[in-house]
Amino acid sequence: MAIPVQAQTRATPVTPSSLERFNTAPSDEAAHTLLTCLNSHHWAHRLTSHRPYPDLPSLLAAADEAAYDLSPDDLTEALAAETLPPLPQDTYAAAHTALNAATAAYESRFGHAFVICLDGMPANEALDHALAGIRSRLANDPDEERQVAADELRRLARSRLTDVLQGRGELRDQPPTPRTRQTTQSPTP
Repeated sequence: MAIPVQAQTRATPVTPSSLERFNTAPSDEAAHTLLTCLNSHHWAHRLTSHRPYPDLPSLLAAADEAAYDLSPDDLTEALAAETLPPLPQDTYAAAHTALNAATAAYESRFGHAFVICLDGMPANEALDHALAGIRSRLANDPDEERQVAADELRRLARSRLTDVLQGRGELRDQPPTPRTRQTTQSPTP
């Protein structure tokens, strides 16, 4: 069960009541909500155990700190649950093929999902940005890429947590489950 958060507009800041609901929710509900933002039980437990937070910046600072402190196993747990954002419905089949090939090459090289935070990126530029990111990051050595992926996960978690508390997030009924390979579906152009 996720913490119910009142719907708000994009311009509306976190209300004290949404943060208060998070702060006062039972630990298992708060952890469940956090797991939808980053699927690391250690990260969620750490944030849950340090409640209450006086404001959103304090919660985000704690989330960042906890994300920086993820162990290799915690990072593996979080990466196993990540998928690429879906492509728009009208995307050409060639774009799906390119993204599938690039992510397959990435996953083959590094053994985990490609993650990238596309916040603030116009939808029509997201695919190009993701493909460019994969191409450039394929040149990283595995240890360096693990650090880059951890930073992208931290940025994603921060964004998702903000969205959830501002009522913009799409909470899943369950935290993400580990996956073996994400593919995109190719519509016919």
